[in-house]
Amino acid sequence: MKKIIGLLLISLLLCACSDPKQEVHKYSFFAFGTIIELTISGVEKSLADQAAGELETDFERMHKDWHAWNPGPLVTINEHLARGEAAPVSEDLMPLLIKAKQLALISGGTFNPAIGGLLELWGYHGDDPPTRPPEKETIEDYLKHIPDLADVEISDGLVRTDNSSVQFDLGGFAKGYGIDRAIDHLKALGIENAIVNAGGDLKVIGQRYDRPWRIGIRNPRKAGVMASLDVNDGESVFTSGDYERYFIYEGKRYHHILDPRTGYPASDFISVTIITEDAALADAAATAVFVAGIKDWQLVADRMGLNKVMVVEKNGVIHMTPEMKPRMQMVVETINVQDR
Repeated sequence: MKKIIGLLLISLLLCACSDPKQEVHKYSFFAFGTIIELTISGVEKSLADQAAGELETDFERMHKDWHAWNPGPLVTINEHLARGEAAPVSEDLMPLLIKAKQLALISGGTFNPAIGGLLELWGYHGDDPPTRPPEKETIEDYLKHIPDLADVEISDGLVRTDNSSVQFDLGGFAKGYGIDRAIDHLKALGIENAIVNAGGDLKVIGQRYDRPWRIGIRNPRKAGVMASLDVNDGESVFTSGDYERYFIYEGKRYHHILDPRTGYPASDFISVTIITEDAALADAAATAVFVAGIKDWQLVADRMGLNKVMVVEKNGVIHMTPEMKPRMQMVVETINVQDR
């Protein structure tokens, strides 16, 4: 009898351990210049494996089609615009360009996905990092015809503009747009608990076990985190920092978050974090607020409908909106900017 009871207990324990609701499945693959990490909770491994395979294929296609300098549909569009021609746009790419224009307009231009030419001047259109800034005269010449999305017409399957300097680079929000699509795909498969993380920028649905997903916000000047937070169902968390892509020239840091108004890297902040539901909006807004600087960051956040924002000044001082403060569990209260 004891043997039977023991076998029953073992059987029950094995069933509990194999309960899909308690399983967490993790996957990773490369796209958009970073590691995409997918974590799925509460489903059978077979469904999680299917979802991961489909998302990897989708991200690989998005990476190819939306690339700003390798041959592909976006590069073809830019070639047409450089020649002063209307550019045909595929049905898949059209909503992305429309969204890009909408976000640029509501940001007041601090998010400008048409400055691919400026990024190229700085050497950020390539697999190897740049080693020195462009000549001052080169920047000044570019600014004479700075592209404005207000001057770009997107309709009837075409993109038109009279400004041949318009060159789309969607790197400022493509990850967010892609993550939104990935989350929608997971939902369509019946997956209710997951996190899609692209190099620290992420969106979640549901929970992990019976708790919210918990993440860390990177310290912009040394290894480790400066804060942690619980992310609620449907929320996105995106951070832009001067540590992501940069080079040091004559003792000065030059990063890839360029201010379209000056032609140079935005200089007031070293990190900006946004929480909102729309991942594409969060991605673009992290750039827009970073570029807006200490004087206008709250204005730009308001324009973009954001109330959960954290910024870190170049002197290490951290500012947060009232709605962001209770969400952040701070590890440090200020950043040591001497660390690189």
